[in-house]
Amino acid sequence: MDELDILKRDWKKQEANLPKISYDDIYKMIHKRSSSIVKWILIICIAELIFWSGLNLLIPDSYLEIYEKFNLKTFLLVTQILHYVVVIIFIYFFYNNYKAICVSESTNLLMQKIIKTRKTVNYYVYYNIVMYVLLTIILNIVMFSNPETLIEAFNTDNLTIDGDKFLKIMLIVQVVTLLIMFGLLCLYYRVIYGILLRRLSKNYKELADMNN
Repeated sequence: MDELDILKRDWKKQEANLPKISYDDIYKMIHKRSSSIVKWILIICIAELIFWSGLNLLIPDSYLEIYEKFNLKTFLLVTQILHYVVVIIFIYFFYNNYKAICVSESTNLLMQKIIKTRKTVNYYVYYNIVMYVLLTIILNIVMFSNPETLIEAFNTDNLTIDGDKFLKIMLIVQVVTLLIMFGLLCLYYRVIYGILLRRLSKNYKELADMNN
């Protein structure tokens, strides 16, 4: 049982030998907990941006040369820049949500800010998942539309191989990889952001109960 649950329990008991727990005390606790949750959402989003930016710097040039054979290097660069711009915009929204919740002075206003934050987080999660799936599909369509270049790019040792069999194996590998990565992304966002959103939802419900 956390501190807020203890306060609520004592507030409902209101026994003579216990200090009176006011409505404001409960509100302040929910307010504090909500601002902390949104702060963590902001921190995690910034950490993700730093992590992926650092990971991109570690990608060897030989890996990018594969995409250069398909004239996709510029496309990937532009896509990456746009992605960073979108993520920075989301970080700005999360920061504004955090500031708005911190200065909320009424129950109704705090409830509105919680709803807005939940929507922003959901949009952020959907964007990242859809972005990954669409980008992967586009890249594969381009590469499999140029089978000779695809075989040449991955058959660097110039081995004698069955082209059709190779393309089928590549297609299966790409589909399996896409499904695995999609599942991992969904699991990650469900666990990390899901926990925070459930806590926000709990706060919202408690605020709604206090207004009834």
